[in-house]
Amino acid sequence: MFIFDAHLDLAMNALEWNRDLRLPVSELREREQGMTDKPDRGKNTVSLQAMRQGNIGLCVATQIARFVEKDSPLPGWHSQHQAWAQTQGQLAWYKTMENAGEMVQIKNIEDLESHIKLWTSNEPQKAIGYILSLEGADSIVDIGYLEKSYESGLRAIGPAHYGPGIYAHGTDSVGGIGQKGKDLLKKVEELNIILDATHLCDKSFWETMDVYNGAVWASHNNCRKLVDHNRQFSDEQIKELIHREAVIGVALDAWMMVPNWIRGKSTPEGMNVTLEIAVDNIDHICQLAGNTDHVGIGTDLDGAFGKEQSPLDLDTIADLQKIPNLLLKRGYNNSDVEKIMNLNFINFLRKVWS
Repeated sequence: MFIFDAHLDLAMNALEWNRDLRLPVSELREREQGMTDKPDRGKNTVSLQAMRQGNIGLCVATQIARFVEKDSPLPGWHSQHQAWAQTQGQLAWYKTMENAGEMVQIKNIEDLESHIKLWTSNEPQKAIGYILSLEGADSIVDIGYLEKSYESGLRAIGPAHYGPGIYAHGTDSVGGIGQKGKDLLKKVEELNIILDATHLCDKSFWETMDVYNGAVWASHNNCRKLVDHNRQFSDEQIKELIHREAVIGVALDAWMMVPNWIRGKSTPEGMNVTLEIAVDNIDHICQLAGNTDHVGIGTDLDGAFGKEQSPLDLDTIADLQKIPNLLLKRGYNNSDVEKIMNLNFINFLRKVWS
């Protein structure tokens, strides 16, 4: 089945992890044996080749660069201008992959429809389509920079990531959006950029919903009902997103899938983290919605973790192909499964871009 993955940090991995994502996952792991600078060295699950093997022909791919204040415990850049420069380096990587025939940027309805047609054809070497998204808006030095980003193909934006941000408060922080956040949201709505509600803390989430009337999705977010942490959405937040005709991508980061995960100590085997838990999250959103129209896949499988923090029955991203059968066993029909694996996000884009 064709798969749409609503959240991958491809450029971050290519540049900050120095991974040549054109290579097989096995070769990337071999190259990283003995390296200890990142916890996921030698355990990565994502490459462009693995995506093709799993028929994951379309994704939301990020730019990401956080600004941090002096003495912040979070990693990040020491000025917004440095953060901007980092995102532009990531953009350059995507453009380089386009020049190499590996990827193609999807910016409008015409791009989308022609790309879907390509992936249903028998073409042997297909470029992977990507919709450019900015995870955390700290690198937007001022509103003019958002306009520049839109011209470069930016089509989705999350105002915050972890901690306090310039425009909103994110995971593990508490606070609202302020005037800067409101100004950003106004321009996002004006440009018809999709707002990504992922990572907004509760206060920023609800303040955003009060002032923003444009298109919104959540690229990679699970259910607080199953793991009680501020990173997940409460049922009330999920219902608000459903009311706004959003789609929520279920993530595969193990600490978001089971309670009491301890980073660096817990293991997928020890905590019995499997793809069935992803289906639990999918099912919970479907039950709240009363239909299968508001949930998809947003794996985050390359979000600074690898097999040490992924479902134990997933070796590479190609194993997303196991999810359709798990859904069928739960009683979902073929039409439902296709919506969850690709059509909900595709139809969302068709509506927003039409």
